[in-house]
Amino acid sequence: MPVFPPEFAAAADRTACRQAIRAGSKSFFAAGRLLPGEVREAAYGLYAFCRLSDDLVDEAADPFARRDAVVRLGDRVARAYAGNPADAPADRAFSEIVGAYAIPEALPYALIEGFAWDAEGRRYADIAALHAYAARVAGSVGAMMALIMGARSPDALARACDLGAAMQLTNIARDVGEDARMGRLYLPLDWMVEAGLDPDAFLADPQPSPALAGIVARLLTEADGLYRRAGAGIAALPSPCRPAIRSAALIYAEIGRVVTLQGYDSVRTRARVGTPRKLALIARALRSGPATPSLAAPPLPQVAFLIDAVLNQPPMPDRRHSVLRPWWDVGGRVAHVLELIERMREREAFGRSAPS
Repeated sequence: MPVFPPEFAAAADRTACRQAIRAGSKSFFAAGRLLPGEVREAAYGLYAFCRLSDDLVDEAADPFARRDAVVRLGDRVARAYAGNPADAPADRAFSEIVGAYAIPEALPYALIEGFAWDAEGRRYADIAALHAYAARVAGSVGAMMALIMGARSPDALARACDLGAAMQLTNIARDVGEDARMGRLYLPLDWMVEAGLDPDAFLADPQPSPALAGIVARLLTEADGLYRRAGAGIAALPSPCRPAIRSAALIYAEIGRVVTLQGYDSVRTRARVGTPRKLALIARALRSGPATPSLAAPPLPQVAFLIDAVLNQPPMPDRRHSVLRPWWDVGGRVAHVLELIERMREREAFGRSAPS
């Protein structure tokens, strides 16, 4: 059996992570293409691990298997931080990324706690409780992304968490019917009671209604407020990173607008943003300047523990002077050739699937 140099293994891991994001999160993949090369590949590696984690819990057959999946995820995170990751591309990527960017363990463990809440079928009494969930499954990822882009100030982290929470609320508004058919309910229970909806009856027979539409509209209004707050944080990012994050925010907010155009019916339909519209939003993001809201707006109380965890862990020395060759910085002719091959395959696949 031939023995390949390390560059081949690193490039293969990088490609596997990129493919996982392309398949699992088309919106993030589209926006992520605008990030600078090193940041983009690290971001894809981080999201590949988060996606793998989510899938392991979602695809478990029963509540016992879901709880077991959460425990195993905790073990995988511990192994990654110990420098002994599981033998998978996303795990190897994650292990190098958390070390290189000084990502505190509290952030991925918060994500896993959110998955544990999913596994136990937790419901959320009010919007504050839902924000606590969003802080774990999305705010934590927003904070990790901010660290990858070099933003560690409390205000920048708060805005990154705002954006993650906004995206999560948008996802919940879009997926009401899909979640209900899987026995999941994320809408604030007090909102449902105020609207005259019985949560158990809705789960037993999820149907659209004016009352439900009003709750979905209310949730999207909450998300829109967070998108506005998050917009200020884009100016705190390095300028090469801003178009990608602005694009991601615009594309996810557009999902909410599609839900609105569909009469807030998230039971019979699932809102999607088509490729032409995504391209238009990306073009808009490339033209846009920094947003106007105050960067110093206080963070949501539910994300304070994430920000504190970052502030309590100092950053690593400047990696530009390191002699290490991390996973996403493959370098050399081998990596360049592999990248070109992959791009050619992407074009061929696009050509085969394009309409005549």
